Amino acid sequence: MEVRKTRPEELDAVMELYDQGRRFMRQNGNQNQWIKGYPSRELVQEDIRLGRSYVAEEDGMLDAVFCFFYGENADPTYADIDGAWIGHGPYGVLHRIASSGRVPGMVDKCSDWCLEQWPDLRIDTHRDNQPMQRALERCGFQFCGVVTIEDGSERMAYEKLKK
Repeated sequence: MEVRKTRPEELDAVMELYDQGRRFMRQNGNQNQWIKGYPSRELVQEDIRLGRSYVAEEDGMLDAVFCFFYGENADPTYADIDGAWIGHGPYGVLHRIASSGRVPGMVDKCSDWCLEQWPDLRIDTHRDNQPMQRALERCGFQFCGVVTIEDGSERMAYEKLKK
């Protein structure tokens, strides 16, 4: 599996991966996450422009897409948590991960890649996204508490430190 930055000409294929992610959520009881067209085409274009959109490909096929970035206070919504983060310095953020479903374990593979880039990784997911919560726990992420995102809704927050 190769992870690399998303190319602008891959926007349509990436949006299809996000559509697949939405379908998977709905089929698994998560009716409340990634609604109202989220993530929008414009948001994904901005991620690509800023160099924080990545794809994972195997055998020449795009199997996953995600947004990854890092730094001090990388995600302002993580500043206030009902709970406690494990790490206390700059951290990486993994957002908007979606998979084709063709290759199992893409959450594991993409989060492992992110941890190779930055040793403290945070991620959040909707309370209704049970498959993602199970995947994060399987990958060794620890539940740290609840954060409130820009739209006022709550997310389950997880963190993993590189060993």
